[in-house]
Amino acid sequence: MPEDNAGQGAQPAADHPPEDLGRVMGRIARTLQEGHGDVERTLRSITTAAVRTVPGAEFASISFVTGCQVHSRGSTSDRAAEIDGLQSELDQGPCLDSLRDHATVRVDDFATEQRWPRFAAEASRRGACSLLSFQLFTDGTNLGALNLYATAPRAFGADSETVGQIFASHAAVALSAARQEENLLHALDGRDLIGQAKGILMERYRLTAAQAFELLVRASTHTNRKLFDIADELTTTGAMPEG
Repeated sequence: MPEDNAGQGAQPAADHPPEDLGRVMGRIARTLQEGHGDVERTLRSITTAAVRTVPGAEFASISFVTGCQVHSRGSTSDRAAEIDGLQSELDQGPCLDSLRDHATVRVDDFATEQRWPRFAAEASRRGACSLLSFQLFTDGTNLGALNLYATAPRAFGADSETVGQIFASHAAVALSAARQEENLLHALDGRDLIGQAKGILMERYRLTAAQAFELLVRASTHTNRKLFDIADELTTTGAMPEG
């Protein structure tokens, strides 16, 4: 689990000049290349780099939202994940507004915030004072936002928003590439698994490749299961699904 060591004598962002964005994005790109489509690793790289880069940021997370459900990923602290989760429970909060309204949302002080009274009170009780939330992507009904938190009020200024928006734009590209590569790897894995299943059927029943594939498709249709799952069961157990 990530350690939450934010807020120990935190100073305003102005005392900590941001790291050069070019170096940060270069590091994320290298991590993405090393991860070979590892989305979770990319998410953690983005949030870690965001804390180092955006003035005032102490801990961060990326919210994935489907409907009104918020799933916190890549959090740099347990606190960030917990605060993100509150928005699902209460169906209100800045991250949801950022996602739904396609906007950057800024909170100067949760203790006096009136837009989301229940959420603000709970976030303040957990030690968060300031927040910046940037939309990262929209994909059908799936949405994503980068959330930056601070334990001091008014931790984020105009420079924080400017740097954060630039960073979020670059991070969105890196995340999109990682998701596409992961989907491609899954597709290739599926093709390989189906090929193995066809080979088993061809050898066992002396079928052609087309006949073996047709048998797998029939099993998928009759059992109302995905073709990949049928192939996985056959290659794992050596038996076709019943029915």
